[in-house]
Amino acid sequence: MKSMSAENILKELVAFPVLGGESNLEIIYWIQNYIEQYGVKTYLVPNTENTKASLHCRIGPETDGGTILSGHTDVVPVKGQDWLTDPFKLIDKADGNLYGRGSCDMKGFLACCLAALPKLTKASLKTPIYFAFSYDEEIGCLAAPALITHIKATYKENPKFAIIGEPSMLKPIIGQKSIHILDVYVNGSAGHSSRIKQEVSAVHEAARLVLWAEQKMDTLIKSGPIDNRFNPPHSSLHVGRIQGGIAPNIIADKAMFSMDIRAIPSDSGHDIYQDFINHCKEKEAELKVVFPGFKINIKENHPLVPALNTDENAEVVALIKKITGHQEWHTVSYASEAGQFANAGFQSIICGPGSIEQAHRANEFISKTQLQQGVIMIEALIEHSKDSALN
Repeated sequence: MKSMSAENILKELVAFPVLGGESNLEIIYWIQNYIEQYGVKTYLVPNTENTKASLHCRIGPETDGGTILSGHTDVVPVKGQDWLTDPFKLIDKADGNLYGRGSCDMKGFLACCLAALPKLTKASLKTPIYFAFSYDEEIGCLAAPALITHIKATYKENPKFAIIGEPSMLKPIIGQKSIHILDVYVNGSAGHSSRIKQEVSAVHEAARLVLWAEQKMDTLIKSGPIDNRFNPPHSSLHVGRIQGGIAPNIIADKAMFSMDIRAIPSDSGHDIYQDFINHCKEKEAELKVVFPGFKINIKENHPLVPALNTDENAEVVALIKKITGHQEWHTVSYASEAGQFANAGFQSIICGPGSIEQAHRANEFISKTQLQQGVIMIEALIEHSKDSALN
C-alpha cells in the first residue's frame, strides 16, 4: 500500500461492516498492514477466542511523556434505519459531507491518524506518539482495559497523555458521565387476576422497581452534588424498555426492564448500582413470604464504564487547546473509553473530528472540512512532540 489521503483511507475503513460484538479482524489486519509498510512495529491484543483484536504501536523514541491517540474500529447497527445510501460505502455528496456508517463515529479519527502516519514516521520526535485502536467500544467499551494493560506491559517508557478521538468538532472534552446498563428480570407467580393480593405479579414488582429508580434519581438531585458542567447536571437513572405479561386477566409471572445509570464524576456509579442491588435483595426477602419462588435477577448489559473528570488546568487540556486552537472546554453525558485511560494513569481528554449529533443515526456523515482539520490537529501534535521544551 502507498500513502493515502484521509478521505481515501476513510473509504476503505467504512467498507468494513464491523458491528460491536462482531469480529473485527479484517479491518484490524488492514490497519496493521498499512501501518507496518512504514516500518512501524505493531502489537495485536486478541480476545480469548482470537476472533477480535485491538492494535497498538509506538512511533518515536523510547522516552516518557508521549501521547496515545485512541479510537475504536466497531460501529453501531444500521438495521431499521432509513438510509438513503449504502451505509458501508463512503458517499461524497455535493454538500461537502462524506456519508457512511462510522464516518463520524469514529473511523474519521482513525483515518486522520493513518493519513498523518507518513509525516509522523519522518519526524524527529522528542517524545513518542502511540496509536491504540480497540474493538467492542459500542457495546460497553469492553476491549479498552486489556488494550491499556498490554500497552503498559509492552513499553518501558510511560506515555503521559491519551487523546480519545470521539467526535467533538475538535473541541476539548474534559468530562463525561459514567454509564452502567442493566437488564432486570423479575420472576413472580402466575394466577387469575382476581387473586392479585394472594400472588406476586412480576409486572407490578417491576413497576415498583422502576419507581424506585425514579425516586433514587430525585434523591440524588435533592441531596447533591450538582455538576453544572453537564446537562442534566446530576446523575440519572432511566428505564428505556419494559415488558411482561400475556393477558390483562392473568397475573404475570415474568417481566423485565432495561435501565441505564449515568453518574456525574462526583457520584459513584458503583454505589448507585449497589443501592439498587440491596433494594432488590430486600424486596426478595419480603415477597418470598408470599411466593417462595420470587426472584429478581440483574444482568449487566455492559459493565460500568467509568467517568472522565480531567482538571481544566491539566497539561493535556493546554495541549489540546494549542493543537486545535479551541480554547473552551466542554463535557458530555455519553460514554467513551476516556475514563478507562484516565483511571490507568494517563491524562485523558476527548477530542476528535465530526459532530456527535451525527453518531448512531441514519445517513451519518463527517464533513470534509472536519476530516482535514483532524489531520491538521495530528500534524500539530507531531510538531509539538518534536520540541522537547514543550513536553
